[in-house]
Amino acid sequence: MLDVRQLFMRHAREIHRYLRRRGHSHDAAADLTQDTFVRVMAIDAGEDYANPRAYLHMIARNLSVDLLRRERTVPFITGCDEHMQAVADPAPTPETVVYDRQRLAIVEAAIAELPEKTRRAFELHRLAEMTIAEVGREVGLSTTRTWVLIRDAYRHLRRRLNESQV
Repeated sequence: MLDVRQLFMRHAREIHRYLRRRGHSHDAAADLTQDTFVRVMAIDAGEDYANPRAYLHMIARNLSVDLLRRERTVPFITGCDEHMQAVADPAPTPETVVYDRQRLAIVEAAIAELPEKTRRAFELHRLAEMTIAEVGREVGLSTTRTWVLIRDAYRHLRRRLNESQV
């Protein structure tokens, strides 16, 4: 019976070096080494091999040949980050759009539920980007009282959003 953990500890570096000598990059050799041990884990656990080291090398060689054939058939093209950004679609998924719209509707309704002075203080602070002191002067309250109103508004919004997730 093969103890994959022991085999890995004894032979992983050796398999990696073997694959590097066969011309694979460091990353490809690491992936193939890992794939080698995954294949060993997938075999019948009851089977016993006289020479597990040779068996590991045979699996690694076969995986190496498969990879080289695949690369010959479909060449691997490395691209810079700029090219990858051009391929990736920055638009949100339809599910994300629906989710965000639902949350926005909940926030709008929650803001409408706030008392007039609390709503005004919150909107001035959050939407008009005014400081708490500026909001306090605008609504005729102290900075401390203004902060309490804004804090209460945030708590109310958070509570409504959390209720919607249940």
